[in-house]
Amino acid sequence: QVQLQESGPGLVKPSQTLSLTCTVSGGSITTNVYFWNWIRQPPGKGLEWIGYIAYSGSTKYSPSLRSRASISRDTSKDQFTLQLSSVTPEDTAVYYCARGAPRPTGWEYDYWGQGTQVTVSS
Repeated sequence: QVQLQESGPGLVKPSQTLSLTCTVSGGSITTNVYFWNWIRQPPGKGLEWIGYIAYSGSTKYSPSLRSRASISRDTSKDQFTLQLSSVTPEDTAVYYCARGAPRPTGWEYDYWGQGTQVTVSS
């Protein structure tokens, strides 16, 4: 059974860099065909995809966040990390990590972390 767990600070000051880590257990982040995603949900809004790091180590980001987001990984620990720079209160959200795989009908996100609340405030 694959499990994902987010960790990181719950409060970040404006203009600082948000850093969250997702620890994967029950599976390897280098397993072929899986993509490791960061997704967030601002209060009162829908889910927003931030980006992924693939099993190969390649990355892709949402166009709206590409200039501020960076995803890296530590394969020895089966962890991947999101860094989001120059945060503003609009980055306040519940942040999720999730495993995704491409299917003929689109992306399938089959395992999710429980989510972690991040608030941007001075």
